[in-house]
Amino acid sequence: MPAVTVENPLALPRVTAPADAVARPVLAVTTAPSGFEGEGFPVRRAFAGINYRHLDPFIMMDQMGEVEYAPGEPKGTPWHPHRGFETVTYIIDGIFDHQDSNGGGGTITNGDTQWMTAGSGLLHIEAPPEHLVMSGGLFHGLQLWVNLPAKDKMMAPRYQDIRGGSVQLLTTPDGGALLRVIAGELDGHQGPGITHTPITMIHATLAPGAELTLPWREDFNGLAYVLAGRGSVGTERRPVHMGQTAVFGAGSSLTVRADEKQDSHTPDLEVVLLGGQPIREPMAHYGPFVMNTKEELMQAFEDFQKGRLGTVPAVHGMTAGGPQG
Repeated sequence: MPAVTVENPLALPRVTAPADAVARPVLAVTTAPSGFEGEGFPVRRAFAGINYRHLDPFIMMDQMGEVEYAPGEPKGTPWHPHRGFETVTYIIDGIFDHQDSNGGGGTITNGDTQWMTAGSGLLHIEAPPEHLVMSGGLFHGLQLWVNLPAKDKMMAPRYQDIRGGSVQLLTTPDGGALLRVIAGELDGHQGPGITHTPITMIHATLAPGAELTLPWREDFNGLAYVLAGRGSVGTERRPVHMGQTAVFGAGSSLTVRADEKQDSHTPDLEVVLLGGQPIREPMAHYGPFVMNTKEELMQAFEDFQKGRLGTVPAVHGMTAGGPQG
């Protein structure tokens, strides 16, 4: 970690919040519990214990790994359905294959992102390729679920293949932080991910002692999840470390700082910054379905059981080039 980097951050565009920006206070810092997903890969539930009014439009986020697999150990998920939201899978280290019943598919590796809009529903599978299962190796990534408003819940499914080289790279005035804008916009700089629900998603790497203060849309919420390292959040410098999520209050800028001293195995502070425009609609969420009412949830289960969300493709032909038609 990290997968996408540059030799000289000072060659990148620099961003900072204006002097009159209102600093967002830190409302809470929570620690993600650990668990297992799919066929047994380890995850941290980044949003566990956070009130949904602070998360909206985000539903959940899992940090997958970081884990060093022995040969034969890498695991994924079996075929499963989704309806009513978008899944964003960001791979920092390792390789993951995606295939879905709508024809989307591809392989992502260091720094790549897969963006799947489930919409009206589909089946999909995520798993390490066979050669990685045989060899073992490092695996580390994130999966984020982004809600869709009621008007888009039943839209046609869509798949986006975002290569690591296409993310927007930015830095701070002193070059102490590298910002990767995966989706949304930051200070006029646009990331490649196309979102139905307006959001910003950034993976930031802060050198020891570095601080960043970014302009942040006032109509967005603000969250910071620590992938690795130690630091502080907010102008009040609330301590945070790996596996913790900071929830920011209202304002027009947010601040993150890396501690001068990091752990021996983590040279920098690695943090994911998220902001989104709250949908503010009722949410009925159960398993792989996120709808607005219990009746719509029941309909989703019925549609899945009757095969209306698609069928598992008979041919598993996938290449590393991107979406397969």
